[in-house]
Amino acid sequence: MDDFTTSFVVDQSPETVFEAINNVRGWWGEDVDGSNANVGDEFTYRVKGVHCSRLRVIERVADQKVVWLVLENQMNFVEDQTEWLGTTISFDIGKKDDKTELRFAHLGLLPQFECFGVCSNAWGSLIGRSLPSLIATGTGHPYK
Repeated sequence: MDDFTTSFVVDQSPETVFEAINNVRGWWGEDVDGSNANVGDEFTYRVKGVHCSRLRVIERVADQKVVWLVLENQMNFVEDQTEWLGTTISFDIGKKDDKTELRFAHLGLLPQFECFGVCSNAWGSLIGRSLPSLIATGTGHPYK
């Protein structure tokens, strides 16, 4: 239970939240290649000179859930380049009263990892600020 998790609640519908999650360029990073539209699709996310990951969509249930598996990963700020390999990034969408709750987890991102401090801060900003902004206003704050 040490995996990185966070959640938030918005006024928008599960459909809007699902669409925003899948607009990776709109909230996570603008340098994305490939597709994340279907299970089995792979995409690469980059922040030049800092971070590069290749991910595969392993679960996608419209308006309910998205899960990505990390296939490759490199970060310029850690010694052990395997820390993210095989981890999963999960988005669970559900109703909470008349609102929508998003529960985010990076399963396998553990406090003992060298990247945990930087990565959990980054996820905190992306999931706590950028993605909710994209959902509510149509404009996120992705890495350039």
